[in-house]
Amino acid sequence: MRTERIPTVPRRWYWLALAVMVGLADQAIKGLVQALMPYGQTIPLAPFFNWGHWWNTGAAFSFLADAGGWQRYLFLGLTGMVTIVLTILLCRPRPRLEALGYSLMLGGALGNGIDRLVRGYVVDYLDIYWREWHWPAFNLADIALFLGVIAFAIAALRERPSTRVSE
Repeated sequence: MRTERIPTVPRRWYWLALAVMVGLADQAIKGLVQALMPYGQTIPLAPFFNWGHWWNTGAAFSFLADAGGWQRYLFLGLTGMVTIVLTILLCRPRPRLEALGYSLMLGGALGNGIDRLVRGYVVDYLDIYWREWHWPAFNLADIALFLGVIAFAIAALRERPSTRVSE
């Protein structure tokens, strides 16, 4: 009986594909929000959660949102640099949790970066609140960025130089 080895795809392609899928999923949701909801519309879904349509010309927590427009190019430049660095890092062998973190961060950067490039602002649609206090609106790309940073931090805390495993 002859057994042939099926060629395998290098693991880095899985991580890069995950990043692209996160960015595309984020863009698909934002496209639906833009097409189906007028700007500023809010749909209550739970006593602490709204679905809505908002724009953010700044960064996290609307940092520099009212800076006059130049911030778009600053954030596009930063996104470009981060995208290049994370792509290079993902093309090298990494422990799984670290690669997951980089992949999620890359996907989030792609999702919000495409918004800045195409629209000039980031579309946000998730609103968590308690009574009158609202957390700043966010989106899937923001969630991916946050989870990516958490995964990377956990990987960095767990990693010991003598136990690093290459994939």
